[in-house]
Amino acid sequence: MMLSKAERKQYNRHLILDKIGETGQQKLKAAKVLVIGAGGLGCPILQYLTAAGVGTIGIIDNDTVDQSNLQRQILYTYDDIGKSKATTAAERLSKLNPFVKFNVYKEYLSKDNSITLFKEYDIIVDGSDNFATRYLTNDTAVLTNKPLVYGAIFKFEGQVSVFNYKNSGTYRCLYPTAPKPDSSPNCSEIGVLGVLPGIIGSLQANETIKIICEIGEVLANKLLIYDTLTMNQMVLKFDKSDASNIKKLEDDYEFFCGIEKVKHEITLKELLQDKEKYNLLDVRENSEREEFNIGGIHIPLKELPLKIKELPTDKPLVVYCKIGDRSKRAIKFLENTNFKSSLINLKGGCFSR
Repeated sequence: MMLSKAERKQYNRHLILDKIGETGQQKLKAAKVLVIGAGGLGCPILQYLTAAGVGTIGIIDNDTVDQSNLQRQILYTYDDIGKSKATTAAERLSKLNPFVKFNVYKEYLSKDNSITLFKEYDIIVDGSDNFATRYLTNDTAVLTNKPLVYGAIFKFEGQVSVFNYKNSGTYRCLYPTAPKPDSSPNCSEIGVLGVLPGIIGSLQANETIKIICEIGEVLANKLLIYDTLTMNQMVLKFDKSDASNIKKLEDDYEFFCGIEKVKHEITLKELLQDKEKYNLLDVRENSEREEFNIGGIHIPLKELPLKIKELPTDKPLVVYCKIGDRSKRAIKFLENTNFKSSLINLKGGCFSR
């Protein structure tokens, strides 16, 4: 795939770099990479793959920008609050590199769309922030025979690995069993150091470029662990196991990850059409509540056991959070206490569209 005169100027530092040069840059231009998520990890992944000249980049994310994202999701500005992350990212990245084609998917990765999407790309890069999506991404990558560049962050520590690369091990070799939902809170509940996703996402972009250009030593069958507080890093080796033998997708990845189904759900649109019929309970953290809410009583999930008596029981209670996971956990807890009114989950959370 030939480079134009303008592309040669854009990629000059790659073209004069041994191990990349003309051949490597042509490989980058021909490559198609799908990035799962345009959040903390997705932002640096997308920026560096775009700058490097990856020819086609897919961005899948159904979330919108909120103010708390700006502490670490550096693709966005204050003026982007409320806008689609995937669309905004593609628009901004196009200004960085006009020679890259962006495919925008304003939806969440699901069992229904994953196989079709993955078949269109050479490499999958996982910038998701929940276990259900990670297992779905892993299993789909195996079934479609795509290398998967993995990254994860937790408070001050991050992980990077490459799965399913030239018959290497997979995410399930490391984590054959999903952790309990309440054992691994997300950054909305516990926080995250702002620079951490920048470090880990950049490392993911680096692994992706190495795979495309066929250079260096790829982190296959290895897990890199990076600690920002001590600046220590270690690489742990692991073997491929029988857990890699994926025959089909799970019927329900949320159920597989211990996120229980609730009996009753309502969409945000349905709720807003007849809001007076319900009491509302927001189980998000204080900072999330202050940034945006749709009303009702506010009790963070971790404080709920001590404040059950504060909940109104004269109407059905709609419980909500950002995306609908913590609210499900709150409902399961309340059901076990024989709460006196009907409990309804806000499907997709208060930012759903």
